[in-house]
Amino acid sequence: MSKKHSGERCKEVSELKLMMNPKVTRVVMLLILLLVGLTLTGYYILLMQFNPVDPGDITFIDVRIAESSTASQVAELLYSNRLIRNETLFLAYCRHEGLDSSLKAGHYQFNRSQSLQEIAAAISTGKVVTIAFTIPEGYTVDKIGELLAEKDICTLEEWQEAINRDYNYEFLRLADPGEGKSYLEGFLFPDTYVIAEDTSAAEIVNAMLGNFEKLWAEEFQPQALDQGMNVYDTIIIASMIEKEAMVDDERKIISGVIKNRLEKGMLLQICATVLYALNQEEKDVVYYEDLEIDSPYNTYLYPGLPPAPIACPGKAAIDAALNPEQHEYLYYVARGDGSHQFSKTFSEHLQAKAAYID
Repeated sequence: MSKKHSGERCKEVSELKLMMNPKVTRVVMLLILLLVGLTLTGYYILLMQFNPVDPGDITFIDVRIAESSTASQVAELLYSNRLIRNETLFLAYCRHEGLDSSLKAGHYQFNRSQSLQEIAAAISTGKVVTIAFTIPEGYTVDKIGELLAEKDICTLEEWQEAINRDYNYEFLRLADPGEGKSYLEGFLFPDTYVIAEDTSAAEIVNAMLGNFEKLWAEEFQPQALDQGMNVYDTIIIASMIEKEAMVDDERKIISGVIKNRLEKGMLLQICATVLYALNQEEKDVVYYEDLEIDSPYNTYLYPGLPPAPIACPGKAAIDAALNPEQHEYLYYVARGDGSHQFSKTFSEHLQAKAAYID
């Protein structure tokens, strides 16, 4: 054997002895364990940065993100409010998830019990502070404005400006309500609406009109076409039904009375139209002198339908307008409990009046 090979063999044996040395083995194992420990610790610390700043703090903090804010500015705002633990990690997470270019402006409410991921998801999807409000069936355009003003959603001035704007809906092209009345009357659909806190009055109007358009197209337009009725006349009739019927079961009966009187060429003589002409929709009693107001809305003086809806009807009233009950009633009188007494002849009607009014 050559000296060269002999030297290499000795070197291998020396290295093997070194590796088998218990002291060296322990050192190596300790180094490996230390490295694993540091790695796990670092990973744990990183994960901790995603956790809520204070899981027990559920107090809401208002955060307003301005338009055109960058992801860095959003991160700085969140960190300054102690809603996230680390700005850099927030930015890295948003970039990794593709959220950095979709962070939306608006008013948010967060608390320190929310995680970084929850907060980022809320901002990227625009889960801003919202307001819910309900428009009751039968409210007029003016009364809707008063309700919104009472709830501090908009001012009466903002509402007036909004309802005087032009809105591009086909069903509004027939509108001709006359002086002092809104061309939107009848079409601000009664419903519960959930809006962002900074929604304008015009945007609210547009949402209501859009809601009506969708409902009409999906549920009522085919029926109206089959009956040869247009949207405007349908809503005029529905608005009168809405104001007259206090009991659900009477909507279609009252619709039938309106149909019967129109077919016979009789004056409709609906008190709600007179009150609308007087701008006194909340008045409980209609006096004979009220019936003398010279207005096209006065169905005691002017034949046929009033020129425009007198309120914003709900779904049930619209359905009743298109599906009047078949009967021979021509008259009805309020019983005083919200219901009505229906009569087929004028003689029967006089008897009902004597029983419930006179």
